[in-house]
Amino acid sequence: MKDRVYIKDLKDNVGKEVVIAGWVDVRRDQGKMVFFDMRDMTGKVQCVALPSRTSAIEKAKTIRPEWVLKITGMVNKRPDKNIKAGVLNGDTELEVTDIEVLSQAEDLPFELSAEVNLDTYLDYLPYTLRTERAKDIFMMQSTILEAYRSSLRSQGFTEFMSPGIVGGDAEGGAAVFSINYFKDHKAYLATSPQFYKQIMIGPFERSYTIAKVFRAEKSATTRHLSEITQMDFEMGFIENEREPMKVLENAIRDTVTKVVELHKDIFARFNTTVPEIPAEIPIFTLVEAQALVSKEFNRTIEDTNDMSPEDERQLCEYVKKNLHSDFVFITRFPTKKRAFYTYEDPSEAPLSRGFDLLFRGLEINSGAQRMHNYEDLVRRIIERGMDPEKFSYYLQIFKYGMPPHGGASTGLERFTARMLELQNVKEATAFPRDMTRIDSRLSE
Repeated sequence: MKDRVYIKDLKDNVGKEVVIAGWVDVRRDQGKMVFFDMRDMTGKVQCVALPSRTSAIEKAKTIRPEWVLKITGMVNKRPDKNIKAGVLNGDTELEVTDIEVLSQAEDLPFELSAEVNLDTYLDYLPYTLRTERAKDIFMMQSTILEAYRSSLRSQGFTEFMSPGIVGGDAEGGAAVFSINYFKDHKAYLATSPQFYKQIMIGPFERSYTIAKVFRAEKSATTRHLSEITQMDFEMGFIENEREPMKVLENAIRDTVTKVVELHKDIFARFNTTVPEIPAEIPIFTLVEAQALVSKEFNRTIEDTNDMSPEDERQLCEYVKKNLHSDFVFITRFPTKKRAFYTYEDPSEAPLSRGFDLLFRGLEINSGAQRMHNYEDLVRRIIERGMDPEKFSYYLQIFKYGMPPHGGASTGLERFTARMLELQNVKEATAFPRDMTRIDSRLSE
């Protein structure tokens, strides 16, 4: 039996008989001939079953979309009048000589090309993930992951795997999912890899992890999920938060560069533009950012302790128009509004050395310089109304010597969603979990 040829390689096999395998994309009859498009992981090709090929034409009459087939056929050049320029196999077609049905599909709920609402799309996710749109999103997301990892490795970071089951809540109060552990012990799904990436400064100085984290907040918005993927890094021996900000800027720039290099076609299909990133990402303090928004958009800022979604959107609008950047940093948030381990220099109180990165109107990253003195950290934990004993495992690293350090955490799904300007972060999540579903919709 001939080896399988991928559809993208058919152009190199004109005049030869080959075997391909994949799914029936669409089928159409024309007179006594049957045409159907086949797709595999590499692309699509038009197949034609001719009346002269008796066995092939009879089998072709029975096939339907999404059937899985193995096709034997001759690779031919299309007539000049039928060539589709700029399309994979636009000048090539496969004359079918034999069809082997590997799997039949039941009646489909709707055509893959049909426009459906998001709930319907998610209800039929094992099917709708086959759409060109979904494949584009997650092909780009795969590149984002690879490029982000590559950038951090090039900047001296070592990857580790953080745990998904933890003994306490790293955020110090965020809603968590609890689970029953061994010996009647209560454990939790991790809300962050924060403690563990700090611990890994001990062996590596610079560490990063790609981690699944879980948030039990009852947030039903276009920007929240119950399970997300965080791209986190932490680095030791820093002077202030500007050093992790620079590492993050390098990682973002490297990632955007690689995505643009590989996926200009996807940007075009989504009718969006390549992200603009200048030589240096603009930086505003929270006070500066909110003053600018208030002035430029004639608004009264209601919460001066944090950026609201509208603040974020309008600041990004201003920065894009006037500073030619799709990204902007916000720094110097009030310490009381940041995680308990966020560093506050006495000369800068009550502001922290925390920062956020906004991308096209949405916060995609949060970071900070962290506290590194044991006594100061215990004091902060107590001030926040928490029990230091519950953090005893984590606090060991500060007992045994910890340098000034900091890091950041980027949400993969939000980053992907803003790259393609998707309206809902669920569409940038292969298998979204939220208040209403785990795979299937939850009962009311």
